[in-house]
Amino acid sequence: MTAIQTTAFTVNGRTYRTPPRPVVVICLDGSADEYLDAALARGRMPNFQRMSVAGHRGLARGALPSFTNVNNASIVTGVPPSVHGISGNFFYDSAAGEEVMMNSGKFLRCETIFPAAAHAGRKVAVVTAKEKLRDIFAAGLFGVPPSGGESFPGSQRPENSMPMPAKAGTPSGIAFSSEKAGQAGKGTHGIEHVDKFVGQPTPPIYSAEASLYVLRAGAALIERGLADLLYLSTTDFVQHKFPPEAPEALDFYAGIDEQLGRLLKLGAVVGLTADHGMNAKQKPDGSPNVIYLERELTERYGPGFRVILPITDPYVVHHGALGSFAVVHLPPGVTARRKFNVLHFLNHLPGVTEVYGRNAAEKLELPADRLGDFVVMSGRDVVLGRTPESHDLKAVERGLRSHGGRYEEMVPFAFSEALTPAYAARAAADPRNFDVFDFVCNGTRA
Repeated sequence: MTAIQTTAFTVNGRTYRTPPRPVVVICLDGSADEYLDAALARGRMPNFQRMSVAGHRGLARGALPSFTNVNNASIVTGVPPSVHGISGNFFYDSAAGEEVMMNSGKFLRCETIFPAAAHAGRKVAVVTAKEKLRDIFAAGLFGVPPSGGESFPGSQRPENSMPMPAKAGTPSGIAFSSEKAGQAGKGTHGIEHVDKFVGQPTPPIYSAEASLYVLRAGAALIERGLADLLYLSTTDFVQHKFPPEAPEALDFYAGIDEQLGRLLKLGAVVGLTADHGMNAKQKPDGSPNVIYLERELTERYGPGFRVILPITDPYVVHHGALGSFAVVHLPPGVTARRKFNVLHFLNHLPGVTEVYGRNAAEKLELPADRLGDFVVMSGRDVVLGRTPESHDLKAVERGLRSHGGRYEEMVPFAFSEALTPAYAARAAADPRNFDVFDFVCNGTRA
C-alpha cells in the first residue's frame, strides 16, 4: 500500500496536519442527536457506541440558518457563512432582481479544504447523496476556483491558503453523488463505473439507500486505495419522514453503524457531525403548523413584500419548502416608521421566536449582501411559508418534519479517537460543526 502523505496544508487561516491514516468526515444530514440516542438505547449501533467510548461524543453548534447548503459549505471550508458566502439553499439576488438557487460553487467566496489537501498529496474524495451539493464540494478539485475564475467574489483570496491545482479541468480528486452515480465519468468526476465498485445500482434520492450508498462508496474508495481523505455527506429523507423511534429510522441508523464499522476496520480516523437537526412541525391534529408570512404582511400593510424561504431546493418532497427561517424584503421606499411597525408586528406573531434587522449579518454570521431587511425564525414546532398558494402540502400532509431555526442548531459531534487535552477543552466549550476537520486532523490522538 502506498504511504499516506502527511504534509500539512493551510486553508482559510487554518492549518491541517493529517495523520498517516485514512481521514473520514461524515455529515449525517438532518441527524438530530435524538436519532443516535434512540438507536443506541435499542442496541442498534454497537460500532458507534464503541467509537463514542474510545473517542469522543458530544454536541456542536451548527451555522444558521440550519439548512443543508449553509452548513455543508461551512464544514468543507472550516469557516462561517459570513466568510464562505452561502446563506441558504435559495436567496433573492437584489442586484439581478431574481430568486436564485445557491447550488453552485460560483457562490463560494473562499476555498474548500479539498484542493489544498490534494495539492499536499492526499487522495481526496467527496461523496454526497444530493447532486445539488457536488458542485460546491468539487469547487477547485478540478482546477477551477469557486468563482469560476481567478478571484473570490466579494472577498480576498485567503492569505495563507494553498494554491489550486494549476491545470484547469484536470481532476485532482474524486467528487460524485449517489443521486447521479451512474453518470460519473473520469474526466468530470475523477472516477467512472461507480455502481460497479460500490456493488449496487444508483439508488433513488427519496430513499434511505441514497445515504447508505454514500457510506458504502466511501469504504470502497479506501479499500481500493483511491482515497485517503474523504467527506461523506448523506441526505435527510429518513429524518424528514420518521421520528427517532420509528422502525424505519432505527433500521437506517443500524445501516449507518454497519458502514461505520467497516470504516473503522479499515483504520480510518472518523469524525461525525450533522448539518442540522430535525423537529416535527405539526399542530395537535397532525397538520402542518405554518405561519404564512407574506400573506400576514400583505393583509396588514398592503402589497410589495417578498418573503424568501432559504430552505427551498429541488427536494420538495422532504419539506414542501417550509422551514423555520425566513428572509423578508420590504417594499421599495418604505419609511422608517413603517419598518419599525413591521418589526414590532413580526416580533409579536405567535410562533415567531426571533426577528433581526440589518444586524442579522453580525448576530448570525451571515453575508450581509445576501440578506433582506428582516430575518425571522420560528419555534420548535412551527415553520414559515409565503402564502398558502405557494406551497404544495400534499407531499407533507402525513406529517411535516423540518428545520432551519434555532431549535435545529445543535448537532452531534463525535470522533473515533480520543481528543488531546486542548481539543477536549474546546469540545466541552462551544465547538462548531465546521470545526470537524480541524478536530479530526489536529485534535485527535491518531
